[in-house]
Amino acid sequence: MVGEDVRWVALAGGVSSDLWRVDLPGRSLCVKRALARLRVAAEWQAPVSRNAYEWAWMRFASRHRPDSVPELLAHDADAGLFAMEFLPPERYPVWKALLLAGDVDPATAAAVGDVLGALHAASAGDAALAAEFATDDNFHALRIEPYLLATAAAHPGLRQELHDLADRTAATRLALVHGDVSPKNILVGPAGPVLLDAECAWYGDPAFDLAFCVNHLLLKSLVVPRRRADLLRSARALAEAYGGRIDWEPRPALEARAASLLPALLLARVDGKSPVEYLTDERHRLLVRTVASALLRAPAATVAEALEAWETAVGRPVRTS
Repeated sequence: MVGEDVRWVALAGGVSSDLWRVDLPGRSLCVKRALARLRVAAEWQAPVSRNAYEWAWMRFASRHRPDSVPELLAHDADAGLFAMEFLPPERYPVWKALLLAGDVDPATAAAVGDVLGALHAASAGDAALAAEFATDDNFHALRIEPYLLATAAAHPGLRQELHDLADRTAATRLALVHGDVSPKNILVGPAGPVLLDAECAWYGDPAFDLAFCVNHLLLKSLVVPRRRADLLRSARALAEAYGGRIDWEPRPALEARAASLLPALLLARVDGKSPVEYLTDERHRLLVRTVASALLRAPAATVAEALEAWETAVGRPVRTS
């Protein structure tokens, strides 16, 4: 790179990092740096050491599913940044953008579930990974507190249920968790989905990743009503493909944890520290609160059962009085 002409272009990204495309003669790369204070309305601090864990998660994933992460180029732990391959958006569109535009393919969701399950299976029971990713403080700051505990503060009547979920999740250590498996962090590439933004990487409960991604498909079914059926089929396809990879514990045990986390995460994206920006209709937010509250009080046994409850609810009007 010495002596080369370099052009840095800031990229629109998430709330937690600075991103740049770095243009060099004949090639481009992407540089990512973690922020100490996340770009959300609520006060949300997070340790910048998460950048190193993201790099480590990407290295792990590249060993097992090399087509499912960008090529890694360089890491500066002291500066809290790393460089990776830049994937052009015309060939690697963001899954979230496709979904919100009505481009919904359940096969893509199934591929995401398969990749996620494969990575969890590859990491399950690995003592070395468990020690490397003993990132409990990071995960608490980035997921447990802003999603579960902040939502409990906003819903005192559900405080016990949400605190119990927080305690159970924090105490479960079975596989390497990505922690932010959201359509905004997934590119749809020629060889399948590419996962990004593993800042929350933690050796913990794999059910969190499953519930986290299914949650986003359900929320989008509210704002893309013409593709609602396909979005719900996508949620089922993702969960089924993932379930086919579970070999580290009985599937019913993981399903039960994911099904109980799902309503908590639904509610968190309305009333937690990081609400989704596209739920602007109060009727939609009320529906989420209604369905999530019912499922928190009477948890579903499986993800499929939780999806049935959601599908029944979105098919009827929400009372506003």
